[in-house]
Amino acid sequence: MRKRISLLAASGLVALGLATTPAHAADPVFTLSGPAEVGLRPHPGPSGDAHKTTVEFRVDNTTGTVFDKRSTFTIDLSAFKGIADVTLLKDHSQGCTQTATAVTCAAEGLYPRASEVVTLELSAAKDSKLGASADLTMTGKTEGATFKQATTRVKVGGPDLVLEKAALKAKMNPGDTQGLPIVFANAGTESVGGVALRIDTTHGMDLVEKYDNCSVEKVSDWTTGTVCLLDGEFKPGAVYEVSGALTLKAAAHAFHDGIVYSVNAAGKEGKEPAARQQLGKNTAGTGKKLAVTERTPAKAALRPGADLDPGNNRHEFDFEAKNSADLAADAVSLKGKAGDTVRADLGFRNKGPAWVSYAHLGSGVARTDIVIPEGAKVIKAPAGCEGVEADGTSRKQNAGAPRYFCWTDSELGEQEKVSYPFELKIEKVVADAKGSVTVDGWAPDGIQVQGFDPNKANDKAAFVINARDTGPTPGPTSSTGSPTPKPSSSTSPSPSASVTTTAAVTGTGPKANGNLASTGSSVGPVAFGAAVLVAAGGLLFVAVRRRDTGRA
Repeated sequence: MRKRISLLAASGLVALGLATTPAHAADPVFTLSGPAEVGLRPHPGPSGDAHKTTVEFRVDNTTGTVFDKRSTFTIDLSAFKGIADVTLLKDHSQGCTQTATAVTCAAEGLYPRASEVVTLELSAAKDSKLGASADLTMTGKTEGATFKQATTRVKVGGPDLVLEKAALKAKMNPGDTQGLPIVFANAGTESVGGVALRIDTTHGMDLVEKYDNCSVEKVSDWTTGTVCLLDGEFKPGAVYEVSGALTLKAAAHAFHDGIVYSVNAAGKEGKEPAARQQLGKNTAGTGKKLAVTERTPAKAALRPGADLDPGNNRHEFDFEAKNSADLAADAVSLKGKAGDTVRADLGFRNKGPAWVSYAHLGSGVARTDIVIPEGAKVIKAPAGCEGVEADGTSRKQNAGAPRYFCWTDSELGEQEKVSYPFELKIEKVVADAKGSVTVDGWAPDGIQVQGFDPNKANDKAAFVINARDTGPTPGPTSSTGSPTPKPSSSTSPSPSASVTTTAAVTGTGPKANGNLASTGSSVGPVAFGAAVLVAAGGLLFVAVRRRDTGRA
């Protein structure tokens, strides 16, 4: 169940310490929003019962402050008699009441963000006629502010694009290719005046061909999106197939990867989709267009409209390439005298060739286990690192712990370096004081063996302060009198590495690992609103996957 962003009660605003709209400020304007158009499957549905569609209305507070006045919202239902049945969706209609002619909702305050007001369930009325329509209009009223109304056109009937699941093989080797067949039908009651084919591929899977009616963009760190606009009239009852070649290729760094592919109406009527607006900005200029052909005769065409069932427009598929990643801990050697404060970047690097993602599991790819050398005390640990006792059990205070567990994000590039910046005070000089840096697998229920990393020899490296061969000699001092160690050019993870500490961490990789930095990566972005991936031993999804819920 989605977590509802509730509308605040006025009595709780002060207690939460949230800023509220000043009395002297200019009256704010809040925007109400909902889908532009909703199509209802004619009564009865395929199962003999009324097919229900949900419609969510929201209010957007962009003032940056909490609006603490009482607001009321009204949706007029008077025009829906004989067209659609409307009810409140349970658990998404707090503070709302319904009569035969209206839905009324009340809120005591508004967060500075988009908040759900109400979600309605709609179905075509028993005696409704195909093509009948009416508007759902929400208005708002409050003291000291105004609302921009939201209107949703509701119509009985419409197109229904249905995408056939492609027969793909899951097992691939880096460099392998296979075709992606695209077949879809219009199972609705109205034509579609254009179709947008979207193919999202994760970091290790590429779409080979480029077409002038296809726009390619990096939509997030780990997903590339391709949208192809197929113009024409796609009629009810007809089946269509893409006749141009679409080839998937596993990259050299492929491991557990996936694709999400979908078809959606992209007619020229009404509001243009973002994909059509982007077309021409990222196209290849090859002179070739991706074509589509009709498989079966079409029935009579009607007006374009909203898709009756968006849930059958989209499929996902996961690939597993025979590949591995090599995580190697970085050795660190520091020196200093009693009372000195030093900084150390402690972590590891992925030596490839594969990238790794655990996004589907909601877990980081790896954990770094850091044991602090004797005589040193951590006075500042990076966010994302948990101080524990020497035996790994939890402790109340994070600073001054003898051992730390640090976690990565859920994706790790094929040449990515992960560094956690620590600040330590040398309380007493201990010659050749030894700790360690170990990178290991992590699962929500505890440590697990990394099936993707067959080389365990470099998983652990030394963390040494005042090694015997150098002695406790102070380095260059900072403005506070503490030595500021110089970074080493060495990237060897062996225990004999020289000083590798720096005063700050910088990143040149695709993104920062939460509160830690990622360096040395050359990977490109990837992930749309819902992209796929598979975890070692199971599927990993690169972006937060958004399941279809039947919502408009």
